[in-house]
Amino acid sequence: MDVKQLKAIVTVAEVGSVTRAAELLHLVQPAVTRQIRTLEQELGVALFERTAQGMRPTRAGTIMVDRARRALGELERARAEVRPAPGAVAGIVTIGLLESTSDLLAEPLVSAIARHHPGVRLRLMTAYSGHLQQWLDDGDLDLTLLYNLDSTPSLSARPLVRERLWAVAPASAGLRVDRPVPFAEVARNPLVMPASGHALRSLIDAAAVRAGVDLEVVVQTNSMRLQKQLVLAGQGWTVLPGLGAAEEVTRGTISAAPLSEPDVWRSIVLGAPRFGRTPPAVDVVAQELVRQVNLAVTQGRWPSAVQDTDGPAGRA
Repeated sequence: MDVKQLKAIVTVAEVGSVTRAAELLHLVQPAVTRQIRTLEQELGVALFERTAQGMRPTRAGTIMVDRARRALGELERARAEVRPAPGAVAGIVTIGLLESTSDLLAEPLVSAIARHHPGVRLRLMTAYSGHLQQWLDDGDLDLTLLYNLDSTPSLSARPLVRERLWAVAPASAGLRVDRPVPFAEVARNPLVMPASGHALRSLIDAAAVRAGVDLEVVVQTNSMRLQKQLVLAGQGWTVLPGLGAAEEVTRGTISAAPLSEPDVWRSIVLGAPRFGRTPPAVDVVAQELVRQVNLAVTQGRWPSAVQDTDGPAGRA
């Protein structure tokens, strides 16, 4: 088994064609076919099957492609780390950003790293907290923003900010960010909610229990963009982190107000694995991400958040 074989199976899996993979790898098609067959013979299993839609990995092939992709990523990181300029930090860092924070943090983080650490290459992934935690556990992320999570034996969770959840409604509802709205008032409206099992939905359901109200959920979705789109269309109200609605509130397309009776907060943490060597590049990116989060709060660009230096994740 060698690197060329690993590159071959990953590329074929990604494009679904040996011919196209050969073009991308700057090889002739028979060479790619030979690399795959040699690996299949070594492993004793078929890695691909031909379908009308192209080359599709078998069950064994899916496992092998996933492991090969990670191995190639680690090799690429190793090359970057061992060839830095004298005194420079270099390497590849894969970061997870919560969907609601990506517009606020991604560009300042990329700019700061490019300015201060040009040898560091960033890979940015955005998703909901549950997906990001899974990717971190699987080794696909070096560090990530998460929420409502405490440290575990395998994961370090550093508290960064606490963010208040807002009720979000059509502009005609007249909600105001300086006038909190009781949860019971929100519950009197049809609601567009995150899907059951989503961490944000768990916070909302717990608040409903504390307020002693039932929720009329008319639509469930795993997309923050769809939540706002359906509110704009008049399908109901929703609940989002304040940052997720701030831009539309500023434009006046929707109205929003902090939840009260009870207040509902999420605690955002920086998650990273506890075990294994932490490359210098990951350290400098973690420090810069924390700095950008703090700047966003202190400069007023994250108006729904307050810095959290000592609170346990999950406090609401």
